[in-house]
Amino acid sequence: MDRHWLIWWTTYGSRVAGDARGFVSNVAAVDGGREVRHNAPGTDCDRNMPRLERYVRDRMLDDPFELTIKQAEVVVGQFLETTRIREFELHAAAVMVDHTHLLVGVPGDPDPEHLRELYKSWATRALKKHWELPRSGTFFTKGGSVRKKADETALTAAVIYVTREQPDPLVTYIGERWRAFVEDFDRTGRRA
Repeated sequence: MDRHWLIWWTTYGSRVAGDARGFVSNVAAVDGGREVRHNAPGTDCDRNMPRLERYVRDRMLDDPFELTIKQAEVVVGQFLETTRIREFELHAAAVMVDHTHLLVGVPGDPDPEHLRELYKSWATRALKKHWELPRSGTFFTKGGSVRKKADETALTAAVIYVTREQPDPLVTYIGERWRAFVEDFDRTGRRA
């Protein structure tokens, strides 16, 4: 595979602009100019803007959506199906009640936002086969994050991040290539 992407998105309403835990969304620039988005790798994102959070929550179309274990199983199953059909490599995935991570290898250099939307749209279709859409009309928030993993060290760290450092995962998937490595990490606590 030519490129490896860590892809992330949240469920509807689970982490909105203004959230104390941190968020990535446009905010007013300090100098009063155009809006800015603080999402550069290795830098802090915006957080803890209670007035902005209240404003966003007051305009939500429904309560925040949380995935169940059965829904998480469907989502990971669809990640695997999408990966198989596209001839990508799913290194790892984790689905929590309020967000999902997947680490995927792809040939060539496809647009990473398109890649994220591909996985998200197929996960949505899979969920709609078994459950009605929430009143908000969506299971997931718009957008999300894509981060390129430039080398084997970054890829290895991302596998551990997705499979071992997520809070209370409902479902975790580890690709065949990484299973022995993750088992060794579980035994030793070392990344190799």
